[in-house]
Amino acid sequence: MSRWAPDARERLESAALDLFVENGFEETTVAHIADRAGLNRATFFRHFADKREVLFGGEDVLAGLFAEGIRAAATEATPAQCLQAAFAATGAAMTPQQRAKAAKRMQVVAANSDLQERGLLKHARIAAAISTALRDRGTDELTARLSAHVALLAFAIAIERWTKAEDDQPFPPLAQAALGDLQARAAELGAQPRPDKRGADPETPSAPV
Repeated sequence: MSRWAPDARERLESAALDLFVENGFEETTVAHIADRAGLNRATFFRHFADKREVLFGGEDVLAGLFAEGIRAAATEATPAQCLQAAFAATGAAMTPQQRAKAAKRMQVVAANSDLQERGLLKHARIAAAISTALRDRGTDELTARLSAHVALLAFAIAIERWTKAEDDQPFPPLAQAALGDLQARAAELGAQPRPDKRGADPETPSAPV
């Protein structure tokens, strides 16, 4: 098997995700991944610390892109505008080629509680990067922390929409729209409940179907 290939990381990532979906994360070994990719174990470990990093290795890249986007926002930008700029910056990583892989990652992580815990740790690092970047711009700590968690929720919603979209929609506009949706919902928290879709009074139980 080839020890070096210019597209080795891409091949290993694709092979791993396919095997995780086909056979399960726990049942898939590094040897299986390397063999499917036509490479060897040593090549795998040159690109990934372990097989979990195939799923979460890109989180550090995303954290950097979020922070860069916030730092590049206009001086007078509000925290929400900074987050919009951060989502625009994620386009460098969230490419159309990554869309199918994102769907597979979601499927694999959803089926494994240990992976879900690992994902939470990675998300905490992204939240910390966002919060730090906002504080560096003068945002107070509480607003920065809240903004970071809202950004992660918007990001998760956008991922779901992106993987279900029928065409090749770019990711950043979906994330920016999700953030706008969350802002609108947050503004309604103190308002009266909305009527249900059939126009019934929100306090009147719906008639049985």
